Amino acid sequence: MVSLSTWCRYLVHKIEYSFTLGWKSYKRGQISDRELQDAVWKNVFQGKLTYLHWSKGEAMAPTIGERGGTLLVRKIPSADPGRVFVGDVIVMKDPDDSDNYLVRRLAATEGYEMVSKDEKDEPFVLEKDQCWVLADNEKLKPKVLNVTKDSRLFGPVPMTGIVGRVIYCLRTAVDHGPVQNSHYGMRKDSPVLEVELDVDDMVKNHKS
Repeated sequence: MVSLSTWCRYLVHKIEYSFTLGWKSYKRGQISDRELQDAVWKNVFQGKLTYLHWSKGEAMAPTIGERGGTLLVRKIPSADPGRVFVGDVIVMKDPDDSDNYLVRRLAATEGYEMVSKDEKDEPFVLEKDQCWVLADNEKLKPKVLNVTKDSRLFGPVPMTGIVGRVIYCLRTAVDHGPVQNSHYGMRKDSPVLEVELDVDDMVKNHKS
């Protein structure tokens, strides 16, 4: 049973998401003033803040099973350091293929100084709207770039490529649970997870 306070917090998140999404469309000239209002309310009453995403491969083990997992992802309409945080597991557009998506952990954002273990590499600071993402699997050698495929391969990536934060992972029908994100991310996602999580639906859509 979801409490009233949780529903209120959830509704606040839903209104914020709906307005941000509608405002982006309005700024691009895709909708008019009147359509902006309609779009916001339509998202509030009919839309969801999450979607299911299937992830495969070893890169994010053990967070996601080596055989893959069905993920519940919270939509991020406009990624910035106030909405996604270092330590979050995020879904992002593949820098090499915009039709493909990668699941990685956010390791650093704008203003962070990046220092390589290789002394030949010069330190540098991430610029505005840039971020650094890494695979979780520490057993994989960084040189196995075709598997890890993270910022050690393609360097800094734009925050605009982030489309969501992974909040729940179903590895098998009996092995599932919340994803360990940053403290701030988990606190923001708590009401969304409580209202929108449907394990039975995740099991039904799971690819074994």
